[in-house]
Amino acid sequence: MGSLRSWITSHLTWLRFPTISITPTDILEIIILAFLVYKLLVWIKDSRAWTLLKGILTIVICVGIVYILQMDTLIYIVNHALTIVITAAVVVFQPELRKVLEQLGEKRFISSILPLDNMRSVQELFSDKTINELVKGTVEMAKVKTGALIVIEQNETLEEYERTGIKVDALLTSQLLINIFEHNTPLHDGAVIMRGDRITAATCYLPLSDNMNLSKELGTRHRAAVGISEVTDSLTIVVSEETGYISIAYRGELDRNVTADELRQRLTVLQNKSVVSRRFKLWKGRTRHEG
Repeated sequence: MGSLRSWITSHLTWLRFPTISITPTDILEIIILAFLVYKLLVWIKDSRAWTLLKGILTIVICVGIVYILQMDTLIYIVNHALTIVITAAVVVFQPELRKVLEQLGEKRFISSILPLDNMRSVQELFSDKTINELVKGTVEMAKVKTGALIVIEQNETLEEYERTGIKVDALLTSQLLINIFEHNTPLHDGAVIMRGDRITAATCYLPLSDNMNLSKELGTRHRAAVGISEVTDSLTIVVSEETGYISIAYRGELDRNVTADELRQRLTVLQNKSVVSRRFKLWKGRTRHEG
């Protein structure tokens, strides 16, 4: 037994783990790094940066293949274009980087890094009652040809566009929608953004679509509806001020002159796409709602 113990001691010394001394400063450094990585992942998830990041990763993989295969001409081009690529990346990510800097300057930044979410249960799916109110308000506005633009948020956040308007944060009702879009009222010009059962902002500015295939008879309201549907996964309801027709913009496509039943069906499908996670959240910003 003694010889076996000595053999193990002499031949398996490489299994011994080195002694690691951890100071309170090291622990604090690990916590800060973990928090920064977490915030970076949340930022990528809640913005369009993830789509752009996938494109950049594809380019990085291609460059790696070029270096592995020793393609001299392409390596020369990559080495001399690296500075341009870095500058271009900063330009491409400019809106997202600006948003991060703005959030760092907000007073509520400290509260956003607190670990607990105050035990609040966040409900982000709109209810059947909201569907009824939304359909009712849309149909009433269509009858009297009141122009309207209603954007319904899904997985991709619309906070970037909310900041261009006026904060409302009110429970959605048909009467509120009709009052917002009534002619000559302070909030009627622009889009309403809806999250869950609430209207979060009004008079919001949306990006216009550059799609040349859209009908020339469509105005700014319809082009804005298609534009926001091209850059986010939101669904937008449009009421034409000229014809009173109801249209739906989704994924860059515009369905015109839909009926109340068709609108209700689309909203029901949209509602069933999301399942609210009721798990206890340790960090704010975790799962918003999962499809």
